[in-house]
This record gives sequence, C-alpha cells and structure tokens, in this order.
Amino acid sequence: MTKFPVAAGIALALVAGSALAADLPSRKGPPPAYIPPPPAFSWTGLYGGINIGYGFSAGGVQDGGLTVLPPATANHFAFWSAGAGVNGVAGGGQVGYNYQFNPWFVVGLEADIQAADINGVQNLVGPMPAPNNAATQASFVNSAKYVDWFGTVRGRLGVTLPSYPNLMVYGTGGFAYGGVNHTVGLAVVNSGPGAGSMIGKGVYDGVSTGWTAGGGVEWTPLSFPAWSLKVEYLYTNLGSTRVAASGPNANGFYYACCVFAGAHQAPTDWHTVRAGLNWHFNPFAAAPVVAKY
Repeated sequence: MTKFPVAAGIALALVAGSALAADLPSRKGPPPAYIPPPPAFSWTGLYGGINIGYGFSAGGVQDGGLTVLPPATANHFAFWSAGAGVNGVAGGGQVGYNYQFNPWFVVGLEADIQAADINGVQNLVGPMPAPNNAATQASFVNSAKYVDWFGTVRGRLGVTLPSYPNLMVYGTGGFAYGGVNHTVGLAVVNSGPGAGSMIGKGVYDGVSTGWTAGGGVEWTPLSFPAWSLKVEYLYTNLGSTRVAASGPNANGFYYACCVFAGAHQAPTDWHTVRAGLNWHFNPFAAAPVVAKY
C-alpha cells in the first residue's frame, strides 16, 4: 500500500515539471534567412566596348586602259591588269544589344565605327605602241587607295551550350560603309624622236558603301559577368572605285595635237581579324527574388 502513494507523487512531479518547462522562454534561434541562388547567366542586354585589329588584302584585281585622242593610229592604246591589295591597322568601338531566347540561341544587333590606316599602292609599267612605230613609248600607272575610316551595322546569331553558357560562337553580317580615297596617276612617255610625255591624274574621294560578313567567339568570365572578350573575323567589301584621268601633251612630245584619256578601276575589299572587350550593362535583367519572413 505504501508504494502507490510514492509512485503517484513521482508521476505528479514529472507532469508539473513538463508544464513548467513549457512556460520557460525558448532558446531556439530564428530560422536562417533565405539566400536566393544567383541568377542564371544570360547574354541578354545592352553592351558597349572597344576593339583593335588588322586588315589585309582580299586578293582583288585592278585593271584599266588609256589611249591618245584623237587616235593617231588604230593600235595606239594600252591596257593593264594587276593584283589589288590594301592592308593596315584599324581600331574603334562598338555598341549592341543581345537577346537570348533559350540556353542555346542568342540574336543581336551591333554597330561599330573604326579609325583606319588601311591602304595600298601599286605601280604598273607597260609598253604602248607608238604611231607608225616611229618612237618607243611606255605607259605608267600609279594607283593609291586609302581607307581612313569605316563602320558596319550587323546582325548577330549566336550559339551557346547549357554546360558553357558564358561562351558564345556567332556569325555576323550586314551593311558596311567607309571613307575611301583612290588617286590614280597615268603617264605616257616617249623616248624616241620628239621625246616628251603626257601626264594626267584622277581622284575619287568619298563615302563608299557595301557589305560585310564574318564570325567570332565571345567569352565572359563567370567571376566578372559584366565583362566579355571576343575575337572576330570580318570580310568587308565597299565595292569598286573607277577613276578617270586625262592630260595634255608636254612640249616636245611626238604629237602636237593630242591629249590622252584613261580609266582605272580597283576593288575596295579586305579581311579583318580583331580582338575586342565589351562591358555589358544588362539593364533589363530580372531583379532577384528576396523572401520575407
């Protein structure tokens, strides 16, 4: 009989202790703050940057001809054809916008403007029949072409991989324009009886238009997602320039009556390989979600 009151007392003490413990203040800390995962990498957004590169010959052909007016004989003319090439340094800046449709495809539009020192000079010498074969003559051609500046407006289509979202391989193409100076000097020199020369000059100096196409690779270091580096190739074609030149005879030349007229045509096209650095403004990126408790 004495065991029951003791057991009842122990049980009552345990129940009372549990109730008192429930009333004590909790020492458990607040739940950890929610830290959202970093946003997924995306090429979408505005960007701007700088570039520098080198332009080199695309292997075009220049040609032309000249004759004496009025013609002294039916065969008094000269024709020529030779390689045309320009090369030099170009550098400038670009701005553009990319939109990434999904983890694989990016489309964009880019415009750039370049200061350039791309030029080429060719000197050609050839025979020129003299009337009645009474003298020895030669024709001389000096063709100098300079591209002082140029720009492009191009579309871009890029491909990325979900496993390498910060690496994009792209193709590009569009409109090209530039400042072109093409100066041609022509001369006919007579070393026979009545030796002398006829010299003329023609100049094209204006803005030429054409097209450009190429491709490149662009990479963004994930630790610095606002920056990207690119290497790019472009073929640029601003069409051909045709320069006419004429000149009177010099004293002592075989003809006292005549002038000569000539024309020279040369393409303005070149390859460019360049490297660039871009800063991505990304103003349209979605704001990260912050949980509230």
